[in-house]
Order: sequence, then C-alpha cells, then structure tokens
Amino acid sequence: MADKSGKKENFFTKAGKSISKFFRETKSEAKKMVWPTPRSVFKNTGVVLATIIVIGLFVFGLDTLLVNLLGLIMNVAK
Repeated sequence: MADKSGKKENFFTKAGKSISKFFRETKSEAKKMVWPTPRSVFKNTGVVLATIIVIGLFVFGLDTLLVNLLGLIMNVAK
C-alpha cells in the first residue's frame, strides 16, 4: 500500500502496525469479559470434584468386579 507521500511501507512498518492493532483489539475485548464471582467458582469447583469422585468410584468398582471375574475364569480353566 502506498501512503500519501507515494512511498511504499516496508515490512517492519506493516508488522508494527498489525501488532499494535492486535494488542489494542485484545485490550478492548478483555474489558468486555465478565468474570465469575468467587461464590460461583467455589460452587462449580465442588460440582467438578463430586463428579470426579463419583466417576472414580464407578471405575474402581467396575475394575474390581472385572478383576475378580477374570480370577474366577482363570481358576476354572486350570
């Protein structure tokens, strides 16, 4: 692109303008963010931890059941 003086912009000028535009737009978008309240963060953390514990217990129970079943099958096969 040629500016008003008729000179072409070099690579570094274009890159500098692009980078500064990126950071300006990033700053304006960051101002629009709505952060969660501490109460909702703790509530969501509790839900996540409870879900992890329930799924972990389910996997543990299923694993124990399958290991015992496999042990019975292996003893019968001998």
